[in-house]
Amino acid sequence: MSIAAVRRIVSRSACLAVLVFTVGTVPALGGPLRTDGPPAGPLFGWPLEPRPAVTRAFDPPDRNWLPGHRGVDLAASPGQHVRSAGDGVVVFAGTVAGKPVVSVDHPGGLRTTYEPVVAAVVSGRRIGRGDPIGTVESGHEGCPVAACLHWGLRRDRDEYLDPLPLVERPVIRLHPV
Repeated sequence: MSIAAVRRIVSRSACLAVLVFTVGTVPALGGPLRTDGPPAGPLFGWPLEPRPAVTRAFDPPDRNWLPGHRGVDLAASPGQHVRSAGDGVVVFAGTVAGKPVVSVDHPGGLRTTYEPVVAAVVSGRRIGRGDPIGTVESGHEGCPVAACLHWGLRRDRDEYLDPLPLVERPVIRLHPV
């Protein structure tokens, strides 16, 4: 369908809602889709099984250098296996500021980070969704249960995102065009 045909349809309708269930480009509409968060769908899964409770939500800072919570905390058990949320490459498995951390790069410039996780993988290893990457260690500050997994997500170098849309169904709201 040409852009002119789409414009004719839109101009004839007082209210038109269009849902596009693809991520990437839509040539008929003239370019890439813009989304507010990470892509959702079956490419990603929960890093803990069974599905964990969220004990602390994502709370992004107003500016990258200000305080905030750049991820979510998930209820876990000490020694519980942590799995990669998606296919990717382990880019870090070590200690940061005394905490064990594992980071995985995924397609599209996404990076997931898991802490405190004692690594069962090494940097450079290619992994798939659901592959074990380590075990949860207790002692995460502010955790209201025996142990918590801090799960973070960012796009590129400094855009922190809520990781929950990777695994939860999005709420779709139709707006008039």
